[in-house]
Amino acid sequence: MHHLIACATARPFARLITRIAVLVAGVTFVVAGPAHAQDATFAWPGGARAAVSLAYDDALDSQLDNAIPALDRHGIKGTFFLQLSSEPVAGRMEDWRAAARGGHELGNHSLFHQCSGAGPDRAWVAPHRNLDTTTREQMQDQVLLANTMLTAIDGRRERTYTAPCFDVQALGGDYLPALHASFVAIKAGPGPGVPASMAAVDPYRVASVAPVGASGAELIALVKQAGERGTMIAFTFHGIGGDHLSVSSQAHEELVRFLAAHRREYWTDTFLNIMKHVRQQRATTPTAR
Repeated sequence: MHHLIACATARPFARLITRIAVLVAGVTFVVAGPAHAQDATFAWPGGARAAVSLAYDDALDSQLDNAIPALDRHGIKGTFFLQLSSEPVAGRMEDWRAAARGGHELGNHSLFHQCSGAGPDRAWVAPHRNLDTTTREQMQDQVLLANTMLTAIDGRRERTYTAPCFDVQALGGDYLPALHASFVAIKAGPGPGVPASMAAVDPYRVASVAPVGASGAELIALVKQAGERGTMIAFTFHGIGGDHLSVSSQAHEELVRFLAAHRREYWTDTFLNIMKHVRQQRATTPTAR
């Protein structure tokens, strides 16, 4: 399922539609979906059946207050894609630094979260943050500046990126190609949340599941599907027990507890580490390309 709009002003109707989309996708994939043989051409560390990325967009207070403590309790590392202009970045800088010191990844989610303003569900997009009127070059410049700001926070150089709303068409064209050299991987692609094979995964257009209101059982079912296929699942959460586009703290806890109890079966790591492994496998195993 595609990445869904993350915005503090998201309407209740949009939340309902998102909830329905996640449930329908989960039922289709897990219950009624066609069977897929496990991808035998791709090897995960430690003989794991699949890889799981737990990522969180927009730099929200509930991620610091609820998600990170849950991850730390169970020894799981996550990825936090920061919108650098958000108030919780400026107001809680030391908390983000502490998260990075604890092994969590700080990813790039742009400075201003530009999304396309086109469509009836995009009334929340501010005119000065409309990707449709932001030039490709302006978007590239501000994403690279966000990398510099992230380095000032965590001291790291390797970085991954999630395109806000998965929108990539700026004024003048797709802004991502010129950024490839600056990132290990990018989440921006449409496609199934659980790929049928790793050969179908483009490191610069990784698809993601953005669950809203999903239960722990629904989230775990998607992980199990990735295990059946021998591939991966990249979750993109927003609020955890609060904020917008949220999943309850209980559902999130159930998922993290399951992953901790089955860590040999499901390799759960930062998006950066997972995608570095994907790229390494492709470089050394021709059949995995």
